Amino acid sequence: MFYKTVIKDHIRVPPNLFDKEVEEAILKKIKEKYSGYIDKDVGIVVEVLKLNDVGRGVIIPGDGAPHYEVEFELIAFKPELQEIVYGRIKDIADFGAFITIGPIEGMIHISQTIDDFVSFAKDKTLSGKETKRVLKVGDLCRARIIAASFKDATNPKIGLTMRQPGLGRLDWADEDKKK
Repeated sequence: MFYKTVIKDHIRVPPNLFDKEVEEAILKKIKEKYSGYIDKDVGIVVEVLKLNDVGRGVIIPGDGAPHYEVEFELIAFKPELQEIVYGRIKDIADFGAFITIGPIEGMIHISQTIDDFVSFAKDKTLSGKETKRVLKVGDLCRARIIAASFKDATNPKIGLTMRQPGLGRLDWADEDKKK
């Protein structure tokens, strides 16, 4: 899910940015620090929206750069268990499919792709034996998040399933409604 979050932090503005307005320099440093930032509590930062408040600058002895207490808003994607997400299949391997969901990639194990016996083909497709459903790179899909791990903050792991009714390739739900 995407969240709009308010953050308070102390930002150091180095001397090479003294030629800019204070707000502009601070916003530049915030974007450098938080763009792509990943945290278990905040999620994956997608964009810094705006600067809300700038406190008085303080110079720490021996540093020579002012530090400002700031408040700003950002948009972050935080995957929630059981959340239904939309994405595009990025790659398919013999063990499952990788799907891009927002700013992150998730993995769907082969046993969770189709409610059927699934086989992998060398042309990077997954096929259901009885349903004849095929999943290929580029397909738009709907999936449910069943696992989220931020153990390695630089590379969070998202596990998904598409075996429930209404999930899977988008046209599969239309087929199921007709039955």
